[in-house]
Amino acid sequence: MDNDVWDLVTLPKGAKPIGCKWIFKTKRDSKGNVERFKARLVAKGFTQKEGIDYKETFFPVSSKDSFRIIMALVAHFDLELYQMDVKTAFLNGDIDETIYMRQPEGFVSGDSDNMVCKLKKSIYGLKQAYRQ
Repeated sequence: MDNDVWDLVTLPKGAKPIGCKWIFKTKRDSKGNVERFKARLVAKGFTQKEGIDYKETFFPVSSKDSFRIIMALVAHFDLELYQMDVKTAFLNGDIDETIYMRQPEGFVSGDSDNMVCKLKKSIYGLKQAYRQ
């Protein structure tokens, strides 16, 4: 809700919403004590059909050959190399397509039979999440 990921709207006639699922995880410390609980909402993207629900997918990662070329340049020119990981990279992109998702379990708001989430941003599980 705080991230402005979706708007609750009435499902248009002929539109088919995709489902979603909560994934729960317990984080423990080295002694096995519970540190915290995590919950992540994921879309059931496996139900999306290419050409209908999305155009294309790809993973924005470098190839093995690109990595080797960069490492050779770093070694040859005695450069320093830094890297980073954006943990929520998939969640930062806006969506080009119109995607309707059923309301998450436990969230039901309004007329639950007709109200769905119209996604404005990517969430885990969507085919589009990787290219945003």
